[in-house]
Amino acid sequence: MVYVLILAGGRGTRLYPLSREKKPKQFLNVIDDNSFLRKTVDRVKSIVPMDNIYIVTNEIYKENILSEISELREENIFIEPANKETATCIGLSAVKLLKKDKDATMLVLPSDHYIKNEKLFGDTILEAIEVAQRKRGLVTLGIEPTRPETGYGYIKMGECIIAKMPTFKVDRFTEKPNIEVAKDFLITDSYLWNSGMFVWRADVFLREMEKYLPKTYRNLMEIYKVIDTDEEEKVLKQQYELIDGISVDFGILQKTRKAYVIKCSFDWDDIGSFLALGRFLNNYRGNNVKGNAFLEQSDNCYVFGDKKLIIGFGINDLIIIDTEDVVLVMKKEKDQEIKHLVNRLKEERMEEYL
Repeated sequence: MVYVLILAGGRGTRLYPLSREKKPKQFLNVIDDNSFLRKTVDRVKSIVPMDNIYIVTNEIYKENILSEISELREENIFIEPANKETATCIGLSAVKLLKKDKDATMLVLPSDHYIKNEKLFGDTILEAIEVAQRKRGLVTLGIEPTRPETGYGYIKMGECIIAKMPTFKVDRFTEKPNIEVAKDFLITDSYLWNSGMFVWRADVFLREMEKYLPKTYRNLMEIYKVIDTDEEEKVLKQQYELIDGISVDFGILQKTRKAYVIKCSFDWDDIGSFLALGRFLNNYRGNNVKGNAFLEQSDNCYVFGDKKLIIGFGINDLIIIDTEDVVLVMKKEKDQEIKHLVNRLKEERMEEYL
């Protein structure tokens, strides 16, 4: 059977101070009235039954998820005892699903994407499932670049394979290039953005993990042995302490010879930064604005207002965020450095504002 796995354990620090440790970005409704997580669940309910939708997260977000997705069964939430990157949380979910169904096929989705034309999205997912099962491969969804983007990974398309949609062997993955390399990728027309959405059989994924992350694979197999027993929680914590976290891209996808990519046609955006989020704000005198703002002689600013009126006079290229207890003002060029800022706040013992 096909199962959806939604990754919802991240802290969303690149959207601080909108995204907080107690309520990270997957629970925010900054684009419309529904949270990113709610929209992700709704997007896949036409592909699989609700009972086949699973969410992997941390213990502190369990109640948020049950409140946000009231129709989700509690046992469909996979809890990690620690954050050990995407290869680990996907691997844990793979062994749990494999224990349930030896033929489990996984659709892995982040919880913070914007997707338009959901009918085309659903058709693309069905095609990816068919390719993953027929080729026994690891299938990723690739997005045709529209700009030189340094915040995304890239996929170089290799040999075209026979399928209903444009589908290719992956030639190679490239992580977050600099601006000059990103410009070259845009010109060559042979690269796609790596969306971070994947489809594969659980057993195929674990075999590739055994090849390229053998230590993590052995840790997960120890967990597999005790799933649904009284020992599961204890062994899970013990094995997680032994795991060195790594992303699925670095740990497996950049090494495997079984990777395929489908060139997608639906509109997509990764809401992972203020520059990305700003694309969905209202245009106001050459600025992008949400909330209560008045800008005069100002240009190319992103303003996220709350209760107070934000007035900008003679400012350019700034991001301004107003929340109940924090106001952030920064140059747009610093958009990718928010994590550093959050770490500095921790060093200065300002955790109450995180």
